[in-house]
Amino acid sequence: MKVLVTGAAGFIGFHVSQYLLNRGDTVVGLDNLNDYYDVQLKKDRLKQIAANSHANNFSLHQLELSDRPGVEALFAEQKFDKVVHLAAQAGVRYSIENPHAYIESNIFGFTNIIEGCRHNKVQHLVYASSSSVYGMNETMPFSVHHNVDHPVSLYAASKKSNELMAHTYSHLYDLPTTGLRFFTVYGPWGRPDMALFLFTKAILEGRPIDVFNYGKHRRDFTYIDDIVEGVVRTLDHTAEVNPDWSGQTPDSASSKAPYKIYNIGSNSPVELMRYIEILEENLGKKAEKNLLPLQPGDVPDTYADVDALIKDVNYKPSTKVEQGIAEFVRWYKDYYKVS
Repeated sequence: MKVLVTGAAGFIGFHVSQYLLNRGDTVVGLDNLNDYYDVQLKKDRLKQIAANSHANNFSLHQLELSDRPGVEALFAEQKFDKVVHLAAQAGVRYSIENPHAYIESNIFGFTNIIEGCRHNKVQHLVYASSSSVYGMNETMPFSVHHNVDHPVSLYAASKKSNELMAHTYSHLYDLPTTGLRFFTVYGPWGRPDMALFLFTKAILEGRPIDVFNYGKHRRDFTYIDDIVEGVVRTLDHTAEVNPDWSGQTPDSASSKAPYKIYNIGSNSPVELMRYIEILEENLGKKAEKNLLPLQPGDVPDTYADVDALIKDVNYKPSTKVEQGIAEFVRWYKDYYKVS
């Protein structure tokens, strides 16, 4: 297949690109290489792709998602079979500081991508949603069949908007779309603005770490390899109509249109304090903790119900947090030359 991977220099996009190349697909990457976090890390991910034995099957287009003519031209020229849309303005907390970035990238940008799919007969669009869409929900574990109409951050609202937009295109144009709600992704080559990266850097430098909600958060931490496996399996399983769907008792995870929503999470939430303990064990160093209240836009717990993923693509994430953190620390020390 020829697959467009947006956000190819990003954390998940980089790993997905490598996986698809290794199995023989042609990958066209799209990324704007912005400075939301360290650009050098993004460039080094791309160097890893360039070193792949299948690198001849990869090309990168540096482009803004909001560049409508540029995105239109890319779709018209390349004629993709399928699209994995992972590029977005990420971060719950940053959405409070800079809301316009989320509208431009996550709404305008998503419109340009899905329009490209519509007009160029793309067989399947798989796109990143987020566990943050569950917002004020308190029923655990979070199920794709639950109502998600009460987000608590603009980031979450933008991801919920993507799901609604995708359904509209699946309904109007028979475009198969699959939305993936990722749960707290971590692992090698991760984002520097995320907790594991921030904690590791601070602990090694002897600085205190900010622990929000007094460490009582529970998160369904999901290792990057498990996320990638879920992305590719759902990409290969083109969304289909649900013949049993009824408007009288509507299921929010499927439709009469070729539309699906899945959670990809470890299905095993871990308290933040335990997560930090495992990190301390791997670093051989204790953290000085600055205990703080829950931040605006954050939720206290996440916990993924992955029954739909198991049923449809026979997959359940399985990497234990002890193994995942060990792999991250190994990578971090090697990348930053920490003895």
